[in-house]
Amino acid sequence: MSQAESPIKIKVETEYLKQQSDIAEQKFLFTYTITIINTGDQDVTLKDRHWIITDADGNKSEVKGPGVVGETPTIAPNTAYQYSSGTVLDTPIGFMEGAYGMTYNDGKTFSAPIPTFRLSVPGILQ
Repeated sequence: MSQAESPIKIKVETEYLKQQSDIAEQKFLFTYTITIINTGDQDVTLKDRHWIITDADGNKSEVKGPGVVGETPTIAPNTAYQYSSGTVLDTPIGFMEGAYGMTYNDGKTFSAPIPTFRLSVPGILQ
């Protein structure tokens, strides 16, 4: 498999779910919505994901697996695919970053980096 350059642009929106979090138990629930935009001229298929999740104490966890939310979407040129998921942190602030493993129809593969984004309880950072 050869490695191709990524035509993928990624946008992230996050939300803290206060009602589903338990501050006394140090469990802070966040959702994130990812928009994956194919700026290239060929279809691409998202094959797998690799996340690194870091809490404010520096504890890291990794998530690897096929697709996202049970899907391996094919994204046509100049279109986007959007999904939402979530994670629980032991601290009110954390970060996520990673990459999607992508494939063109001709079998060439590439990695689409997911820029680091912050998860934080509103008002925690002044």
